[in-house]
Amino acid sequence: MENKAGPGRERMKTALTIAGSDSGGGAGIQADIKTMTVHGVYAMSAVTALTAQNTLGVSEVLPVPPDFLEKQLDAVFEDIPPDAVKIGMIPSEEHVRAIARRLRKYGAGNIVVDPVLSSSSGASFLHRSQAKALAEKLFPLAAVVTPNIPETEAFTGLKIAGKPDMEEAARRISRTYGCAVLCKGGHSAGGADDFLFADGKGLWLESPRIPNPNTHGTGCTLSSAIAANLAKGYPLEAAVRRGKDYLTGAIAAMLDLGRGSGPLNHAYQLTKRP
Repeated sequence: MENKAGPGRERMKTALTIAGSDSGGGAGIQADIKTMTVHGVYAMSAVTALTAQNTLGVSEVLPVPPDFLEKQLDAVFEDIPPDAVKIGMIPSEEHVRAIARRLRKYGAGNIVVDPVLSSSSGASFLHRSQAKALAEKLFPLAAVVTPNIPETEAFTGLKIAGKPDMEEAARRISRTYGCAVLCKGGHSAGGADDFLFADGKGLWLESPRIPNPNTHGTGCTLSSAIAANLAKGYPLEAAVRRGKDYLTGAIAAMLDLGRGSGPLNHAYQLTKRP
């Protein structure tokens, strides 16, 4: 692609989010775009579904027609090919297949799959058979998959009771689908430690559990931060570490909006006082 930035100037890195819209702004493409932007990456989006939601929950989901989703992806890839792709909420198996077709067609790389099966408030997005299609069609294309503990249990059939179970589950997903796996421990009773399994090796990434009930959109934010760092050229482990550091800061900023589980402060680095 022609570099229109001019002589001696590097083209700005780009990232695409393929996800649902959150009218409350805390998760979905809204969280993704905020996260990518503060990482200095140009953010683009392909909307899979509209949702009517806020900090109290999801009241309705309106899927975008799969053929229109493909048109959105064509529009992005044919003009500004992304350096990384983040995939979030997908409302049906037809949408899964549409996304997989287009990612293969354009040879997309640095794909981060956040396999969202339900919202943090408990609203279900994908049935078990559709989740199986998500894993079979998209996990093999991914640089890394970022399931939380309930999602890890759904994809492996294992009951996650502690760190050894997280390790085994991550290895099982990686062996089955040929991708790196970040098994997130935010739903565990202890700390917020995550297990990264890549290239046959496992690594624990430790984080303190911050006493903040406002955690709406944490999964979206972390996966988007990882994608943004991959777009900027960081290797996977560094991209994950930087993503976790950013997420910790966004939670620790203690933003308090709404009457339910509120959003993070994605712009905490810009708004924190001296």
